Amino acid sequence: MYDLIIIGSGPAGLSAAIYGKRAGLNLLVLEKNPMSGGQVLNTYEVDNYLGMPGADGFDMGMKFREHADKVGVEFREASALSIENREEGKLIRTDGGDLTARAVILATGAVHAVLGAEGEERLSGRGVSYCATCDGAFFRGKTAAVVGGGDVALEDAIYLARLCKKVYLIHRRDELRGAFVLQKELKELPNVEILYSHVVEEIRGGEVVEGLLVKNLKTGESISLSLEGVFVAVGIRPGTELVRDLVDCDEGGYVLAGEDCVTSVPGIFAAGDVRKKPIRQIATAVADGANAAVSAGSYLKL
Repeated sequence: MYDLIIIGSGPAGLSAAIYGKRAGLNLLVLEKNPMSGGQVLNTYEVDNYLGMPGADGFDMGMKFREHADKVGVEFREASALSIENREEGKLIRTDGGDLTARAVILATGAVHAVLGAEGEERLSGRGVSYCATCDGAFFRGKTAAVVGGGDVALEDAIYLARLCKKVYLIHRRDELRGAFVLQKELKELPNVEILYSHVVEEIRGGEVVEGLLVKNLKTGESISLSLEGVFVAVGIRPGTELVRDLVDCDEGGYVLAGEDCVTSVPGIFAAGDVRKKPIRQIATAVADGANAAVSAGSYLKL
């Protein structure tokens, strides 16, 4: 039996692992993907992490993992299927066998939300993407659209504007929600056109994306856009399927836990994007990991 099992190895999980290992805990990190780092791996540039302005997201994720390896953290590539709260500890069923631990930190992050538009699923990977930094290079010199109005959507549009002939930003509201500095930069780009109060009705194409049908919510008019790429940036949903019936969550599925990352079930902690909080950034995920590990350590000494 492990003292602690951490599920997920993004910034929150890796931070928790480093703090837990340095505290002398016998711990294991479960990661379902071949690489650690979480969403930061798909971030073109990180400009707001203290001491690392303009950092490449992939490189940052690799450095986080290298730090954990250096302190001797044990990793296992496996998908957690369920968690059972038992009197003697927590039973974690994985696709690689069952594991037990006295405490668990859930650091499973979040995944991109989908539009639900006609043609989206069929053309996913064929011009429909959820990661501009991953796939943007495929659309160099072409026309693309970004759907969304938050920070991620604005960052994606700015990034794509460096590569594409033209970029449409499609947002369902009449004003953007992203940071002012991003809005200012975006609006100064000559090859970006913002379509306010528009929604995507259909993503069109045969084998690949060929265009969009978008609707103006104010006039009801639908127009066709000819383009080759659609980048969806309409939010994320937390990876809390494992615990939604076990710990208290809000309506969006985010785990209810305070800054100490303590959930409604003793011995289960939530860190990073799975936790309900006002700001989800790399910095806050790293902080959550530290807090969760300290809280887990305190719990294990009871």
